[in-house]
Amino acid sequence: MNLPNPPENNCHLIADAQQLNECCHCLAIDKDSLRADLFQQQGDDRLYQMLIEERPHLFTDVAVFVNEATIQQQRHLITAIEKVVALPAYQRTVLAYAPRSAAFIPKARGVFLGYDFHLTPNSSQLIEINTNAGGALLNALLISSQKTLHPALATHTLDNPESAFIAMFQTEWQLERGQQPLKSIAIVDEHPDTQFLLPEFMLFQTLFARHGIKAIICDPSELVYRDNAVWHGDMEINLIYNRLTDFGLEAPAHYALCAAYLANAVVVTPHPRAHALYADKRNLALLSNKTLLQELGVDNDTINTLIDGIAPTVYVDAHDAEALWLRRKKLFFKPSKGYGSKAVYRGDKLTKRVFEDILQGDYVAQTLVPPSERHLSLDNQEVTLKLDLRLYTYGKQILLASSRLYQGQTTNFRTIGGGFARVVIITDEEHYE
Repeated sequence: MNLPNPPENNCHLIADAQQLNECCHCLAIDKDSLRADLFQQQGDDRLYQMLIEERPHLFTDVAVFVNEATIQQQRHLITAIEKVVALPAYQRTVLAYAPRSAAFIPKARGVFLGYDFHLTPNSSQLIEINTNAGGALLNALLISSQKTLHPALATHTLDNPESAFIAMFQTEWQLERGQQPLKSIAIVDEHPDTQFLLPEFMLFQTLFARHGIKAIICDPSELVYRDNAVWHGDMEINLIYNRLTDFGLEAPAHYALCAAYLANAVVVTPHPRAHALYADKRNLALLSNKTLLQELGVDNDTINTLIDGIAPTVYVDAHDAEALWLRRKKLFFKPSKGYGSKAVYRGDKLTKRVFEDILQGDYVAQTLVPPSERHLSLDNQEVTLKLDLRLYTYGKQILLASSRLYQGQTTNFRTIGGGFARVVIITDEEHYE
């Protein structure tokens, strides 16, 4: 049922997330507070300018509402996935098509696993998993800088996500090095000065510094592997926060970094094995296949949780070309090692030529799960944007929930009114009176 737009201060009278996403136009970002927070951290307005002025569609001005039952279903699904990933039979299966670097078994788990969902009328469907999911610290900043909507509409997240993030990096270090002090971190990506999420790298650099850890932002070419250690100039690097999209460290430019990682000369997180176990898109074809899961020895309750919660996915095989073409309008095609919505195709938009390229590539086909919607007002005009939900996790722990609003085929940060949105959870126990 569509409700009339309530006055901004009456949104708390509505106890259904879908209705709130349709009618609540509450302003959820306080730019003055954000500017003050960043000035306090950085000592100038440069980061604020990068986030708000140079990237005007990074943050949206509205919150996204989600029912508590949906979050609980997602939590249950994540637990089920972790259970399967721990199985030796599953690991043997997925490592068979992984890069050689994934055979190395580090003690570190991998920071910032990201589970991306599309919301459905009754629950949600997992559409992909990412191992170097960006945006967690940006969303923590967004939450801390926003106006309170209403006491009953609280953000469902950790009390202090930044402390949880630091604890996560410390845990990764201690798993590998015990009680040795973590002194230095390199935040590594290709040409970081050109990356859209460079402001987040800078926020991490400041966060690490506040906890006594020296951090640099650099291209992997700036690192040298010598004397059984990794160096940036005359500074030895203890840990690499890996933001590279070469997930197996297979590119020639990353050979030295890969060698240092395999020699355990530096702690790398997230690492190739984490991507192989979780984020290769082919894994979803296994995790959503009842027969294959049974062959791995997965129990029925876990299988049911996976089948109910994951968008059905199959590996694209040229032998199935005719059947896939006939079903294409109900499918979404993704490269197995893809990221950032690159080279993905909606089946109803496919040409024969592109389909032939997909058959020759390394793709999966996923049943199309239409994203839910967020209605907002822009310049006194009603606008409808698509939304997805991302849960950042470490192990089974949910660190933070965020959402992205967008128009077009896939998520982006080019949509007017779109961007990262604060997630507010509506619980069954709350009464809005």
